[in-house]
Amino acid sequence: MAKSNKTNGKKGVIFKSIILIVLVTIIGFLFVPLFKGLKFGLDLQGGFEILYKAETIDGSKMNNEKLTATYKTLSKRIDSLGVSEPEIVIEGSDRIRVKLAGVKDPDEARTQLSTVATLSFRDVDDNLLMTSEVLQAGRAKIGQDQQGNPAVSLSIKDKDKFYAVTKSISEKESGKNLIVIWLDYNEMTDSYSKEGNQCGTSGSNCLSAATVSQGFASDVIIQGNFTQEEVSNLVDLINSGSLPSKLTEISSTTVGASFGEGTLNTTLIAGIIAILAIMLILILVYHYSGFISSVSMMIYTFLVFGVFWIVGGVLTLPGIAALVLGIGMAVDSNVITFSRIKEELLKGKSLSTAFREGSKSSFSAIIDSNLTTIIVAIIMFIFGESSIKGFATMLIITVLVTMFTMVFLTRFLLKIFVNTGYFDDKTNLFINVKSKDIPNVSKNEQVKENKFTKINFLKHRKITICISLLIIVVGGVLIGVKGLNLGIDYKAGTSITVVSDNKMSIKSIREDLKELEIPTDNVTKNDEEIYIRLDKTLDGEKVKEVNSYFEEKYEAKVNIGVVSNMVQKELVKNAILSVLIALIGIIIYVSIRFKFSYAVGGVIALLHDVAIMFSVFAIFRFEVSSMFIAAVLAIIGYSINDTIVSFDRIRENLAKEEWKKLTKEKFEEICNRSIGETFTRTIYTTVTTLLPVVILIVLGSSGIFTFNMAMLFGLIAGTYSSIFIATIVFMQLEKKNLGKEEKKKKVYTDDIEEKKIKGINC
Repeated sequence: MAKSNKTNGKKGVIFKSIILIVLVTIIGFLFVPLFKGLKFGLDLQGGFEILYKAETIDGSKMNNEKLTATYKTLSKRIDSLGVSEPEIVIEGSDRIRVKLAGVKDPDEARTQLSTVATLSFRDVDDNLLMTSEVLQAGRAKIGQDQQGNPAVSLSIKDKDKFYAVTKSISEKESGKNLIVIWLDYNEMTDSYSKEGNQCGTSGSNCLSAATVSQGFASDVIIQGNFTQEEVSNLVDLINSGSLPSKLTEISSTTVGASFGEGTLNTTLIAGIIAILAIMLILILVYHYSGFISSVSMMIYTFLVFGVFWIVGGVLTLPGIAALVLGIGMAVDSNVITFSRIKEELLKGKSLSTAFREGSKSSFSAIIDSNLTTIIVAIIMFIFGESSIKGFATMLIITVLVTMFTMVFLTRFLLKIFVNTGYFDDKTNLFINVKSKDIPNVSKNEQVKENKFTKINFLKHRKITICISLLIIVVGGVLIGVKGLNLGIDYKAGTSITVVSDNKMSIKSIREDLKELEIPTDNVTKNDEEIYIRLDKTLDGEKVKEVNSYFEEKYEAKVNIGVVSNMVQKELVKNAILSVLIALIGIIIYVSIRFKFSYAVGGVIALLHDVAIMFSVFAIFRFEVSSMFIAAVLAIIGYSINDTIVSFDRIRENLAKEEWKKLTKEKFEEICNRSIGETFTRTIYTTVTTLLPVVILIVLGSSGIFTFNMAMLFGLIAGTYSSIFIATIVFMQLEKKNLGKEEKKKKVYTDDIEEKKIKGINC
């Protein structure tokens, strides 16, 4: 009978394994059309992005109504450019950001967008009758005709001229007695009689054709078979055309199509290699459980892109970086669970019991660590500019999908294979725990001690603190003497990246810049890429000239970014604000879930990580850009994630002790043992998160080099601080409370949630 059960179990494992392989294969085939169906940002397919400041020429205040009208004018103009899926976003009270990915002629688009809207009134033969000067500026509004239907109400300023024109038109024969309203009329392409140029349709500059039955010397109503939405749009467009406003370009990015395509290809290759490397590590370390985790990771990647497609997200370079980073962090959820299962096995428990209790005990640490990352990502989204918003959006999606796939789905799959019974005596095959290491508790065999619990991590804490202080002090001195190597995001100016297979040297590029009448000594070279930094902001015409020059001379791929002083000041303010709010948010959350001393220890460790990152960038003179701040925020989320896992174990071990009788020596021993018990998990998580970052540094695009370098040093600092800084601070704060009655704090466990998940962990 036993042999029969084992045979059935083996058949079950083989059958279910085949199903998983088929599932992964199907996902692989579906992934290609899904990826092609995504919208790509301009950094991945070329195009340009402009941030405008909207101002009224007459000095009046730019209110929300006027800004919305300007927004709709830009939308109308972009329709005529034939750009698919443009992004137009109102930012703040007077700014509009326009992203045109894949636009073929950025210079033509820039010219057309920035020109002041022109409203004109013409007859059916396209003869000019009146301009917007006859109207009260910005005074068109939604009205009603005599039947109560939606109509457009126009406020007339020059009543005499308006009467003369309308009287003249009303006397013409039927079909000719029309006044045609145009926005940005183009004599070369626009005509009322032109076939397909129907007024009010997308891509047409014709707004409306109104029948005139008499002369009007007062305010008038444009009526027709309008819907409420059509009237609202028409009012906005007329107002924008009659509004004396101007758009000032305060920042821009121009990316050549070939530059974007090359970036996408190199980043994707790096991402695929990183995913395959992580899967290999998981299988080597956790055997069959690692295989199941790899399947979950494939599903996770597919679902992340699927959710991103559903919400209509635009995939950018920072977004891909967030995805690859998210994979490393997602694996952490499985590593925590697998580590707990292994611990229970090494206590002498059966595989099914170890799975159940290990899954349960790991749940709260996983929830807490992922929620803190979401807090930071939300703050990034609120305060970040466009590229950081893209990073934050992808990071939020990856964390949410992690909670489903890498927690619930992985546990569900594990339970299916545990229930076969096939692995009951094959724990080494299942999760890399040798049978000889599992004690027989019924025979009083001793539990094998974790080798890392014998290490005194806190013994040399003075030395570790001094190492951190030395790096921070050196970095601080260099920042004070030389300052940081600020990118154009925080210094304002222009950045130019030129990539070409043809020979380029720093000397030849400097000669080119002289010819272009652009003075700068800030030219660096890395392989086939030349980086140029200018303190001055180039205008649209100069950007066009520079772009054409390098493309023609070197057959180069060119990327040009321009940031004004106005934007630079706001980016600095938002960067500081976002970091501070992230720290406050973490203090509040950790204080609620743990206690205040844990929160203080965690936040001081985070400040340590931030200081280390700035110091390293000051020492090696890496450029500090907006993506560096994104990396700082990402490390804050990652580091607190790491710290919480250690804190969760400390809290669990302290709960077994009677606080009143706890000595300083015993308290320190518990903290040290807790670090040792989670050390293996810490190392595996750090490796799986560092791996994609290192691969992206080696193989990825230069566009995220700064981000990846910041992540590299930040991850190392975050792991270091979780072990040597956070716990030390917590210990020092709590030592003064030893021997006192501990205040009972309600601890939210995962018991209820766990019992609700039928078939996964019950």
